[in-house]
Amino acid sequence: MSIRIFVPRDSAALALGADQVAAALDLQARQRGLDIELVRNGSRGMFWLEPLVEVQTPAGRVAYGPVEPGDVQDLLDAQFQTGAAHRLCLGLTQALTYLRQQERLTFARMGVTDPLSLADYQAHEGFAGLRRALALSPSEIVQQVLDSGLRGRGGAAFPAGIKWKTVAAASSAQKYIVCNADEGDSGTYSDRMAMEGDPFMLIEGMTIAAVATGATQGYIYIRSEYPHAIATMREAIAKASAAGFSGSNILKSGKTFHLEVRKAAGAYVCGEETAMLESIEGKRGVVRAKPPIPALKGLFGQPSVINNVITFASVPIILARGAAYYTDYGVGRSSGTLPFQLTGNIKHGGLIEKAFGITLRQLLFDFGGGSASGRPIKAVQVGGPLGAYVPERYWDVPMDYEAYAAVGVTVGHGGIVVHDDTADLSRLARYAMEFCAIESCGKCTPCRIGSTRGVEVLDRIAAGNNNAKQVELLRDLCDTMLHGSLCALGSMTPNPVLSALNHYPQDFGLAVPVAEIA
Repeated sequence: MSIRIFVPRDSAALALGADQVAAALDLQARQRGLDIELVRNGSRGMFWLEPLVEVQTPAGRVAYGPVEPGDVQDLLDAQFQTGAAHRLCLGLTQALTYLRQQERLTFARMGVTDPLSLADYQAHEGFAGLRRALALSPSEIVQQVLDSGLRGRGGAAFPAGIKWKTVAAASSAQKYIVCNADEGDSGTYSDRMAMEGDPFMLIEGMTIAAVATGATQGYIYIRSEYPHAIATMREAIAKASAAGFSGSNILKSGKTFHLEVRKAAGAYVCGEETAMLESIEGKRGVVRAKPPIPALKGLFGQPSVINNVITFASVPIILARGAAYYTDYGVGRSSGTLPFQLTGNIKHGGLIEKAFGITLRQLLFDFGGGSASGRPIKAVQVGGPLGAYVPERYWDVPMDYEAYAAVGVTVGHGGIVVHDDTADLSRLARYAMEFCAIESCGKCTPCRIGSTRGVEVLDRIAAGNNNAKQVELLRDLCDTMLHGSLCALGSMTPNPVLSALNHYPQDFGLAVPVAEIA
């Protein structure tokens, strides 16, 4: 009987030598006459332990890590293939505290299954949601999504069911389902992990959306810097179509949904939904004015559902287990779970899927283990490069959309970037303005010109040139960008700038609170 050994194929694991570890295992096993089945699974999301090698035993899977190619001979000498003790042995994977304390709904299969095995996917509740959806009417599917309270996980947090209902009600011979997988925010990787580690989940979620709205064509717009995700999704789409889970006559239901991958244009602004549509259509990624909204006039001028990867990926379990099951997780209007992504100066960086309501302090210390440098944590940016810097006095605020909005912070896509007490927030604020200037599509003046002027003003503040007046000017400029920009790139750039200015005035050479100066 062959021994099942799991080595991740996730990009993070590959960057840390997973392919070399797999090759060393294969070579050593052949030399020793061991019958092993090498499974290339997704990552568990514990990146400080990658490559994380697991062995199937009668007691469950036993984890070893981080494993380097040079460790393989020693591991086999110690009989690790039987789950034996070794300095790299972490114990039963399912018993690891980091995983045991999570609520993995969307990421339940992550690291467990072979991402491109349809048999594996179906053995772990795969396509149960699609099968149930096909037994319901389109309006009943939409109602399940509405009742679940699922909100867009890309950052805007708009109720997904309302988008679906709008498109379903629209009269058109052609409708589209579009997945925004242009994951460009700093400190985010949950979309990439989902596409590389559980691609059929995304296909299933998008297919359910198609059945619910009457769409027959879909596109996944994937960040160009994600070659492994692009390759995995294309292979998964081909397999799902060949097996009848997408394409023509889905599961003999008479429904049709064809799905294609589009490589993104390499511009941050193409993460904005209308700029993305322009890019898919073969044009320059420039933001469209609204109205009309994409739900009524989207891709190629037709009604279109646009959601991000995690939003679509959350749908299968909602249909499979029911909306009430999903709403048991979370707090208030923030139902379900979110995959939080810890990065930056953090000891244990990785993915944590938790129900809304967890606090930032819990994520930083209970999961992250504090800063990697061992120094005090000074600031935490939540919600990508346009997110606010969160000072310690807000670390115990429950992480949900409403509670965070009340203190001027956005949860966004769940990306968390940690900075210790050596960080200079004035330099980070300048970076935000410079980033906006570089990435602006140029269509609106507040974003295009405002960000350039913002860099200049921040440089004058850093030089100590009449700071009180410059701070007043910076605030006025941010107000113009906030209320006058065409899309979120310009309107959200003030978030990191003003939060840095408000909470860390000393980094700007200001001796008293900025509010008293302005």
